Amino acid sequence: MKALAINGSPRKKWNTATLLEHALAGAKSQGAQTELVHLYDLAFTGCISCFECKKIGGKSYGRCAVKDGLTEVLNQAFEADLLILGSPFYFGTETGEMRSCMERLLFPFFPYTPDYASLFPRRIQTAFVYTMNVNENEMAQYSQDKAAAHSQWLLNHVYGHCELLLVTDTYQFDDYAKYLSTRWDPAHKAERRREVFPQDCAKAFAMGAELARTAKA
Repeated sequence: MKALAINGSPRKKWNTATLLEHALAGAKSQGAQTELVHLYDLAFTGCISCFECKKIGGKSYGRCAVKDGLTEVLNQAFEADLLILGSPFYFGTETGEMRSCMERLLFPFFPYTPDYASLFPRRIQTAFVYTMNVNENEMAQYSQDKAAAHSQWLLNHVYGHCELLLVTDTYQFDDYAKYLSTRWDPAHKAERRREVFPQDCAKAFAMGAELARTAKA
């Protein structure tokens, strides 16, 4: 059983990456082989609208035809039993790198048929982990809950199942005094980091373990 996590954050050791590591640890506890990929290490583009993935009888039908730094990750995702994406919210949606990855991860399996029935050949377990500065109430105010739900729908439609983990009110800086960030209360953020973030990590571990259990059932 293979579990792949894709980090759409530029940070390799902060909130999103840490949650993905815990999710993979949960999957590993159920016997999964795990790997974490950092998108910001790769040189790639989003969909280039070549439509080779839609060409009937074409050599790339149902697969992305572009060859670049993302190609091997797409191949790994195609073979995975458990796929977990992670991204902070940047201006109300995933990071640019994650959106580009999602275009090529999902669009090849969306045919132009009336029901857009997935071309992915099997069902796998997937999840999306989101991190954000805003709190639970503000998440809805800025429609970030709707953005997350839409991405969940896309993954569910293509791969058959998707869980969401929404981690709010995260700790962004080691020293808030160095940055123009007067919207946030540094003491509150530090307390949240100490007391709530470990709970979020535990949720990520439990989610990874449960998805892995389902994948191997």
